[in-house]
Amino acid sequence: MTGAELRSLVANKWTFSYDVQIRKVKGRLYFQVMWKYLEQASFPLSEAEFMTHFDQVAGYLVAWNVVEQVTGAIEKTRDKPRLGKAVNVQLDLGDRGSEWILDKF
Repeated sequence: MTGAELRSLVANKWTFSYDVQIRKVKGRLYFQVMWKYLEQASFPLSEAEFMTHFDQVAGYLVAWNVVEQVTGAIEKTRDKPRLGKAVNVQLDLGDRGSEWILDKF
């Protein structure tokens, strides 16, 4: 998966290019679709910065082998990102998950 494919997946589901993040909460990793989106006038990133960010997130998803988890969860969810509420997908990294969980997230 590339950043462009990830952006397309999100935009096809919810019409807008919502921001995505990877967060660690209580020792677990989550992929989050945030409520802010590129098409908003107040969005803080340029399109180039946004795509660089998406490329980085997609790179993690590929490295962790969780692309199908994220894709399936996005396709199945009825949730929608809204102010103060992200769409969360818990990432199952398997037995090697502890190798990837860093304080960075």
